[in-house]
Amino acid sequence: MSAAPSASSSRPRSGSASKPKPPKYPFYLGGVAACFASFATHPLDCIKNRMQTSRTKQGMWGALTDTARNEGMGGLYAGLTASLLRQMTYSVVRFGAYDSLKAQIRTEDDGPPSKPLPAWKLAACASVAGAAGGIAGNPADIILVRMTSDMNRAPEKRFNYRHALHGVYRMVSDEGFSALFRGITPNVARAVLMNASQLATYDFFKHSLLHTGFYEEGTWLHFSASFLAGTVATTVCSPADVIKARVMSGNGASGGTIAKLQKAVRTEGIGFLFRGWTPAWVRLSPNTILIFITLEKLRLLIDVAREKQGLPSARNPHPVADVADTEKRS
Repeated sequence: MSAAPSASSSRPRSGSASKPKPPKYPFYLGGVAACFASFATHPLDCIKNRMQTSRTKQGMWGALTDTARNEGMGGLYAGLTASLLRQMTYSVVRFGAYDSLKAQIRTEDDGPPSKPLPAWKLAACASVAGAAGGIAGNPADIILVRMTSDMNRAPEKRFNYRHALHGVYRMVSDEGFSALFRGITPNVARAVLMNASQLATYDFFKHSLLHTGFYEEGTWLHFSASFLAGTVATTVCSPADVIKARVMSGNGASGGTIAKLQKAVRTEGIGFLFRGWTPAWVRLSPNTILIFITLEKLRLLIDVAREKQGLPSARNPHPVADVADTEKRS
């Protein structure tokens, strides 16, 4: 008859058992939130691309009214299918990879998941995730730029894509498979800058505002942090965004990225790198706000659903019997 295990042997040894990790949110959640935001801000994205690819200087409101007058309201939603395809590739990868990298890079010295990572770690995770997202979303980004800026081209030179998948098919059949990676250098550079200046700064601003004592977890905190992150991201990304739009709007007949940049600086001046900043900010700021508020609400819904089933959630790794307090956080 074997001896019963002692009390000391039944306890987990120090260092042998780690604290249970909170369950992760679905990888695709960021892409879903980004798609929702795209429906609201796509007209501004369309105008921004047209201003960036145009060789004439026109203000945002002039471009907006001209498009509405000449093409109707449908013209403001040109390329919407490409925008949604872009979010389900680029945004799914960048948000999912960012959250995954943050979890992997965290050490015991960084504290529990509720404590923010150091700024340099947030920036590093966001940059790597942004590069991955830029590569994944490059084909859809090309189609988006072409579909939104097609009206800037002469009628006989327009692409006339019916929808995003038709654009991908036409681009591969007419220009070859390598066309899917056209402009990938400025696009990846922009994606790295965007993630570092949007996702990382959102986390930074969120935790910083929360610790001022004037904010508590909720919509107003998410709104303020995302507004600040959107403004920073617009300014940081503007030069790469303009270059990317110029390269992707072409069909390969002219020179590469450096040649296009040199020609544009000679003919238009260095200020062209910030052309379209206003519509970019008007678009990106509410887009960022919508993405993060939607993302936070989706996360809350998942947490509440898990806790109602008696399962651990990311916000509360220990199941609770009463979820009333959790629901109040919305």
